[in-house]
Amino acid sequence: MLDFIKYIILGIIQGITEPLPISSSGHLVLIKNIFNTNMLNDVNFEIFVNFGSFLAILFIFRKDIIKLIKSFFTYLFVKKERKNCFNDFKYCWLIVLGSIPVGIGGVIFKDKIDSFSENLVLLGIAFLITALALFLVRNSNGKKNDNDITVKDAIIIGLLQMIALMPGISRSGTVLVGCLLCGLSRNTSLKYTFMLYFPVSLASMGLGVLDLMEAGNFTSLLLPYLAGLIAALIVTYFSYQWLSDWVKKGKLWKFSIYCMILGIFVLAWYQFYIR
Repeated sequence: MLDFIKYIILGIIQGITEPLPISSSGHLVLIKNIFNTNMLNDVNFEIFVNFGSFLAILFIFRKDIIKLIKSFFTYLFVKKERKNCFNDFKYCWLIVLGSIPVGIGGVIFKDKIDSFSENLVLLGIAFLITALALFLVRNSNGKKNDNDITVKDAIIIGLLQMIALMPGISRSGTVLVGCLLCGLSRNTSLKYTFMLYFPVSLASMGLGVLDLMEAGNFTSLLLPYLAGLIAALIVTYFSYQWLSDWVKKGKLWKFSIYCMILGIFVLAWYQFYIR
């Protein structure tokens, strides 16, 4: 029963930290070190809770995704409708372009990233970097909408997303910062940030499923896994609403303060309790 509750708690933590610009991977590494739990090394469980968050964000953006998919194929196969679908077709390719750097970085630097996960000093510094980045764009609110995003913007934002492969540097936070620095409005930045989430999430889940197939039998833990998935799904939905509200009101600085406090805590934890 205690393990069942732990899986639910971890699902809740995943749900809170996945959409918020505070690094879900950084929090899981920190919890693993503080509580010395091996549950976070469970690749199967990680796949389940990530899928829960994915479903929640997919539900939130379902109308946008359906519209983009329909426009993309209409542009390809219905010539007389191309003019009407061009902006959405272009937006789809900007999502692909913005996702390429993180895909390349994940393949090239996978071993390095895994080694960083065990370094609490780097984790603390990464949280502080996230805090600084969020603070710098606290008042930013550009004028570009979806149709104004350029190839240059997508490349810059994609390169910044690649930096977020390091635990402690938030993916959503880094992409939001990149969008705002490129002059996108807050609403446009929020949407593009989570449009870029889908390719990354699908790729990581695809690799995770391969690991799941190799791992063999896990049916004894199926119910706790499902409980964690449901917890992650529900909490991710409400966490996104929280993020959306704060981004639109220009309150990213509050997440900055949280990441700064967390970074200082991690460095202090390493200094006084680990060394």
